[in-house]
This record gives sequence, structure tokens and C-alpha cells, in this order.
Amino acid sequence: MNEIGAAFPVGESEVDRLHARLVAAAQADGVLDVAYRTVDSPVGSLLLAATEQGLVRVAFAGEDHDTVLQSLADRISPRLLRAPGRLDPVARELEDYFAGRRQGFDLPLDWRLSSGFRATVLHHLATDVGYGRTASYQALAALAGNPKAVRAVGTACATNPIPVVVPCHRVVRSDGGMGNYRGGPEAKRTLLDLEAA
Repeated sequence: MNEIGAAFPVGESEVDRLHARLVAAAQADGVLDVAYRTVDSPVGSLLLAATEQGLVRVAFAGEDHDTVLQSLADRISPRLLRAPGRLDPVARELEDYFAGRRQGFDLPLDWRLSSGFRATVLHHLATDVGYGRTASYQALAALAGNPKAVRAVGTACATNPIPVVVPCHRVVRSDGGMGNYRGGPEAKRTLLDLEAA
């Protein structure tokens, strides 16, 4: 126990109550710009982050959640807080998806971490490559309006800020190989097997 802890001993429930009051006050004052929480899943712990506009980031444990939170603070706002309530609908839909009860997501998304051609690719991926299907990088490039931009599609998938919900795991190589994945090859295989693609 540090000196402050020794001088002002408080229990865990008191800390939880203080945290809940802090979250409520931040929301009431409109100063909670980014809320986050983690959920366990078959592909490991996932960090979920949302703004008032919607889900803005899903991060795998391998990305280092602390690094991701620092990036969100730098790119969106330093006013971020662990506030699970804002992300309860996301957690429920992910739980249903991983349990095989859901084949799509009905969530507001905040696309601000993607722009230009990458955003175009991810929008097509979210709407045109359904559950249980796969598309090649080349096919997705054609859907996005630039059939020769195969490498750029790979970059868009590799930097997808909202994996799983925006299903970049459904993009595979033309030769049938899985290709790379932000969450690693094991996570991509798990998701493809879940969807039996």
C-alpha cells in the first residue's frame, strides 16, 4: 500500500462508487468524449470504445489496450473514461455474435478514424460482404471502385479501427489463403470458423 492508500484507506466498493459518480457527472456535464470497456471473447480480450456518435474502436489484446487508449486520447479527445454503460449494447451484440445468435450488427458507428479510400473500402466491407461469405482483396478493390488498388485494400483492412463489427476477417487472398489480420491469424481463423465461411 502506498502512502496515500495508508493515509486514506478505502475499500474496493468505495472506489467503484466514486468511479460511478465520476462517470455520471462526466456524462451529465457533457465531458465524456470517449467511453471504453473490455469484454472477453473467443478471440481474447477486446477493448471497445465509443463516442457519442457510436462505436469508434475495437482493439485486440495484441494491440496493447493502453497504447490504443493513448492513441484515442491523442486523436479524438483526452476526455476518455472507463464507462461500460455506453457500451452495453455493443457488448450484448458481440456476445450474441460469438454465441452464433447474431449474423450482423445493428450499432451506430463513428468512422472518424478512417478516411479517404480506406473509409470507402471499409464501408463496402460492412455492407457488401455478409456473414458467412468471403471476398478477395481484388474483389473488394473492385467494389470500392478501383480494381487495381489491391494493396490499398490490404492496408485498409490492416488498419480497420472497428474489426469484428466491420468484418475485415472476411477478406482473403485470391489464392484462398487467409491473408493477414490485425488480431492475428488465429483470431481470423476463429472468426471464419464461427461463420463457417
